[in-house]
Formats: sequence, structure tokens, C-alpha cells
Amino acid sequence: MTVITLPANQPETFYRGAGRIASFRNVPALEDRPEDWVGSTTDRFGLGPSGQSSLPDGRLLAEAIAAEPGWWLGPDRTDTGVLVKLLDAGQRLPLHVHPDRSFATAHLASPYGKTEAWVIVSARDDAFVHLGFARDVEADELATWVAGQKTDEMLAATNKVPVSAGDAILCPAGLPHAIGDGILLVEVQEPTDFSVLLEYEGFGLADGHLNLGYDLALQCVDRSAWSPARIEQLRGTDRLLPAAADEFFSATRHRAGDRLPQGFGIAVAVSGEGTLTGEHDTLPVRRGDTLLIPYAAGPLSVDGQVELIRLSA
Repeated sequence: MTVITLPANQPETFYRGAGRIASFRNVPALEDRPEDWVGSTTDRFGLGPSGQSSLPDGRLLAEAIAAEPGWWLGPDRTDTGVLVKLLDAGQRLPLHVHPDRSFATAHLASPYGKTEAWVIVSARDDAFVHLGFARDVEADELATWVAGQKTDEMLAATNKVPVSAGDAILCPAGLPHAIGDGILLVEVQEPTDFSVLLEYEGFGLADGHLNLGYDLALQCVDRSAWSPARIEQLRGTDRLLPAAADEFFSATRHRAGDRLPQGFGIAVAVSGEGTLTGEHDTLPVRRGDTLLIPYAAGPLSVDGQVELIRLSA
């Protein structure tokens, strides 16, 4: 067997979950652990190796990849290029922004920023996300909001975008956003933990400027107006995510009869049960399973009633 069924990897964080990861994965609930970092080689910001995934033999995945990069990643990659999470919003998350690659290279010593995307697994009927400012926001206005923690004014300036199970939305780096409560999602992103928190006071945090100071950190924020038509372009049409995601990662939905191409990836079973089969593997899969797929697995076939989301760089 080459494909690995991963256990939950739930580092501590500052917001509440609602037990949805435990229910989804059929595992014991961990209080205040609303994220599952799947197949992760990424540290929590300033807290590594917390956030990284361990393999059944006890090694960190990052160590295993460094020892055998060709087996894991194939001939053309040196890192996974992706971070995948399950995220259970038991409360509204703070309004925040992720830097893009240019800002991260200049100020955070990283070639990766943090463009991300969300595939909604389940959501209450009135669920929504805040996504982008609905009007142009001046730099001084934003700085005043953040310094005074004027949460109501910040949120009022954003777009409230309804979401439901099955939706997929791209969130480009720089775009202010906050995931509303009542949502379980699969999140795929560039492999960093960079977040500039525009809102922090109500979450028991002292600040959220990545040790840069807000004068510099707020320069990564997209303050332009995002109209409903512009927001709509962040959703996929005949594909799960729009073409703008391709520079950063891919997310594809697979059902019975589909074939997964050879290559490193992570798969999340979002419904049903079935089998993943390849030259080296015959693996039972059911809703809630998270799978680590090395390049060495080769092409894989999906059988049965299971639905998988495959995520890769």
C-alpha cells in the first residue's frame, strides 16, 4: 500500500469549533481544536513543528519527503506546494487578510503567500462568509478601524456572501474575509500560516500583524471595491474552482468511475463510501477519511458511492 489514511492532526487555535470535524471523521471530539491540518508540512506561525503531520511510523511528513522526494513528489517538485485543512467554524472567524507572494517574499522570507479556496462540506441554512470590501476603502480609514477595533464598521463595509454545501469559492491573497459560523469546509491554500488580523480584540488576541507592525502589514490588504459580479468570478462554473486558482493549486471532485492522475495529492472523502484502487493499492474509503497520496502510487481509480475532493499544487 502506498496511499495513507491519515489520523486527525488538530493543533490548538484561538476560535471555537462545534464538533463537526469529530462528527465528520467519526473520531472523539477535541475541545477548541476546530482545524485538522491534513498532510501538512507547514508550521503554525512561530510555533513549529505544531501544524505538521506525522506518518504512522512516527516521522514528520516533511522529514519523509526530504529523505525521498522523488517517491513522494515525483521528479519535478521539491515541496508539496499546498496546505489542506478541515475547518469547523463554531463561531464567526475574525476579519483577516493573507499576504500575496510578492509581499511574503519581501517581508516574510517566503516564496509563498496564502491564496486559498473553500469547498463547503456542510452549512446551516443561513450560512455566509464576508468576502472583500463592497466599496473602496482608504488606507487611513482601514488603519483607523484596525487601531480602534471598530469591528461593526469593518464588517458593514464587506460583502456578505451566502454559501451552502457543495459550493466552492476562491479567496485570493489580499482579500479581506471572515468565515461565518455554522460551516464545515475543506480549505486548500498555499503552504503558509500567514494571517493579518484586521479584527483581534474579541478573540482574546493582542494583535495580528505577523510581527511586522500594522503600518507595514496593512499594505497587503486589497482595499478596492468588490462588486457582486466580481465576487461571482471567484466561484467555479464547469469546474470546482475558477481558472484563477490554477497558478496556486487544484481542487477536483471525483466519483465512481473517475481516475485520479499520478502525482502527489491529498484527498478528502466528503460523502459515501467506496474503494480507491491502483497498481499498489486497494483501499476502502468512507466519508470523513483524509488520504495522503504519494507520486509513487501512480494513477488511481474511484469505485463505489464515495465522493472525493482531490487537492494538489
